[in-house]
Amino acid sequence: MPKRFFKILFVLALVGMICYAALLFAVRKETFPTFSINFYRNFNENSTLPTESAQQMVEQQEADTNTGEEAGQEQETRGEEAPLFATNDHESGLCPEFPPGLVGPLLVEFNKPRSWNEVTDTTSYSLSLGGRFKPPDCIARQKVAIIIPFRNREEHLKHWLYYMHPILKRQQLDYGVYVINQQGEDIFNRAKLLNVGYVEALKDYDYDCFVFSDVDLIPTDDNNLYKCFDNPRHLSVAMDKFGYRLPYKTYFGGVSSLSKEQFIKINGFPNTYWGWGGEDDDIYKRVVYNGMSVSRPDLVMGKYKMIKHERDLHNEPNPVNPDKISQTLWTMGKDGLNTLEYTVTEIKKTMLYTMITVDVHGPLN
Repeated sequence: MPKRFFKILFVLALVGMICYAALLFAVRKETFPTFSINFYRNFNENSTLPTESAQQMVEQQEADTNTGEEAGQEQETRGEEAPLFATNDHESGLCPEFPPGLVGPLLVEFNKPRSWNEVTDTTSYSLSLGGRFKPPDCIARQKVAIIIPFRNREEHLKHWLYYMHPILKRQQLDYGVYVINQQGEDIFNRAKLLNVGYVEALKDYDYDCFVFSDVDLIPTDDNNLYKCFDNPRHLSVAMDKFGYRLPYKTYFGGVSSLSKEQFIKINGFPNTYWGWGGEDDDIYKRVVYNGMSVSRPDLVMGKYKMIKHERDLHNEPNPVNPDKISQTLWTMGKDGLNTLEYTVTEIKKTMLYTMITVDVHGPLN
């Protein structure tokens, strides 16, 4: 009797243990995946915060604090900065934040002239009228207008188009190229032509980013993105002309990018700098006085080659311009987009660019 009793007790205990184990398994099966998914979601939602904080700390530590005496002197961000409009949501159809087709350092040479047929045959594939392009397999993250101030530089323009269209395509930009041609032979006004380009490009398309580029400058690394960033961007930081260095801390000449909002905030560029020199320093101060800083790529990524040339006729250094720079704080609100006057005399669209010829209403002699 005792042996039989213990056998029954043993069987009951074994059955109980099996039931208990099955119950535990069922509970874990119902609850564990839900916990894991929620934890993963919470982690992803919060994971950008430490990254952003770290980025801000790096930018703060690497900022180049100027020692100028003027109020509002800023810190220049060195290295990379997140592109404006960047997102972590991985929206369906958007192009990657970092284009996969970039090749890095480029061979750029100006030792032979180029024909229009060569430039067209090499670069016009997948372009639409006006020098427009959209990535065929994804939605570009920014709509970029490239603005080039221009007069009597046809050879330079051919080199620029030959190199830049392939670069801009690899960067997966929704872009258009606008060559703003100053009519006549009066004294040249670079900054005013850039303002004209901004206004005229917006009549064409809803651009949200503007890259302002001299026609004689070509980047030698396609990782230097022609996009807009959280702060105005100075792209041409290391020209061969200056030994691949900044000529001075506050230099903002050559190639730069500003978002539509940033450009409006500084009232565009000054219209009153006739002749060579001074307007880029005025623009730099406008950025600073409006509470923004200048971001830059590093000196390796930001290398540029300049096409050598003689200074243009009627673009001589103007001795009046340097004195204007000290007045930027007081003049920027009344000299810019809100006082821009010009007359469009011709618009010409090819597969490579849109050329807008304008009378900029030069100063009376």
